[in-house]
Amino acid sequence: MAKSKPTSGRPARPSRRKTLARPASGLSRERIAAAAMALVDREGLAALSTRRLGSELGCEAMSIYHHFPGKAHLMDALVDLMLKEAEVPMAEEWDWLERLRRAAHGFRTMALRHPKFFPFFATHRLNTASGVAFINGIIGILREAGFSDRDAATYFREIGYYLTGAALDETAGYAKGPSAAEPVSNEMIAAHFTHLAAAAPYFQPQHFQATFETGLEILLEGIRQAHRSLRTAP
Repeated sequence: MAKSKPTSGRPARPSRRKTLARPASGLSRERIAAAAMALVDREGLAALSTRRLGSELGCEAMSIYHHFPGKAHLMDALVDLMLKEAEVPMAEEWDWLERLRRAAHGFRTMALRHPKFFPFFATHRLNTASGVAFINGIIGILREAGFSDRDAATYFREIGYYLTGAALDETAGYAKGPSAAEPVSNEMIAAHFTHLAAAAPYFQPQHFQATFETGLEILLEGIRQAHRSLRTAP
């Protein structure tokens, strides 16, 4: 009679199969992006991860990947959110110059609303569908005013330089205080750098709005003068 093989006395383990997390009910691209932006607004970009975002939304991190295959896709969605907030309804009675002015103010308002995300936005190429549409709209204002393709591209970039630089300064630059390891003291500035000391009060945040508007109007006036020359050219 054949002897049976000895057994360890342990129950057989059930086979393990990898299963992907199912999409959590109630999740959508819009809800995930809004939660991600709220998290960045509160705690900064470094706090954003799929694990942390899943905790905020009450779902597994893997559930987010059903809507955004990778973090880069999520960042694109946040950029699109910013662009949507920068949009300004254009009234039919506004001329091209007023449209540019309103668009510029809309851009600054968007940047100040999300100061912890704007530094990322400022260096992110706007080559999503929303980004391309935004660029096309600004260039379209200039083209409809009569500028050539070359001039429209030039003025678009000049406006972009000003808006991006101003918003970066207000969200992540001078407004945040000294950056140097050993900043020059106010006493030393008062004693040895008298021009800066006299102008210093006007560098404070309460003057940011007036400074922005002054710079914007100088820029727009230059474009307006170019447009006048265009109209009077033979």
